[in-house]
Amino acid sequence: MKIVTYNVNGLRAALKKDWIGWLGTVNPDVICLQEIKATQEQIPEILFLEKMGYEHYWYPAQKKGYSGTAIFTKVTPSHVAYGCGHEDYDFEGRVIRADFNGLSVMSVYFPSGTTGEIRQTFKYRFLDDFQMYSDKLLLEKPNLVICGDFNICHRAIDIHNPKSNANSSGFLPAEREWMENFIHSGYIDSFRHLHPEPHHYTWWTYRAGARARNLGWRIDYQMISEPLREKLIRTEILSTAVHSDHCPVLLELK
Repeated sequence: MKIVTYNVNGLRAALKKDWIGWLGTVNPDVICLQEIKATQEQIPEILFLEKMGYEHYWYPAQKKGYSGTAIFTKVTPSHVAYGCGHEDYDFEGRVIRADFNGLSVMSVYFPSGTTGEIRQTFKYRFLDDFQMYSDKLLLEKPNLVICGDFNICHRAIDIHNPKSNANSSGFLPAEREWMENFIHSGYIDSFRHLHPEPHHYTWWTYRAGARARNLGWRIDYQMISEPLREKLIRTEILSTAVHSDHCPVLLELK
């Protein structure tokens, strides 16, 4: 099974950059989207997705043009779960999960704290609540893939300039500590597990030609639960996809 995660930073904008054509070329079985910033009704191209064989499940934010997640899949899920049971996060459409036969795949858009103290506090609360949610979910769904924009660089290797970003949201000590603890709670960072070398990023600021110079952050992950370790075949950051300030990441499981 090929699973892709992609923060599209507005699906309507991505579609204007031949996102459908790109999807047909990569041809994943499941694609998890974050920051869709749209509802299904706003996407007339949905007919093309259906012709390509994709079922589509949407969890947009209640606020128009903001946040939201979705899962498109060629494999019919046995169940789709919308939200994580917390009103504040569900209002922003941050978590959606599709359950298949022996495998569950989740698309998650973690909050950013870059706009100030209020949202950074919101982010820390989300991290604590998501950890508790994950702990319970693993007991029910031991074969779990969590795809998404975590808005956190785990280690210095995951950011182009760790010294100058030491006090930046997304690389704060408390955020990095949470990520370390989260992984130790039963997950494998699938990309880093197979690619220990530096200079692999998934997000670049639009400023100062950062993407062309590869001055980025790795904040998009596909965390797999420990029971899936032996099923891991390959992972790849698809950095040539330019529909967003993020790029997609591909995971292949047996």
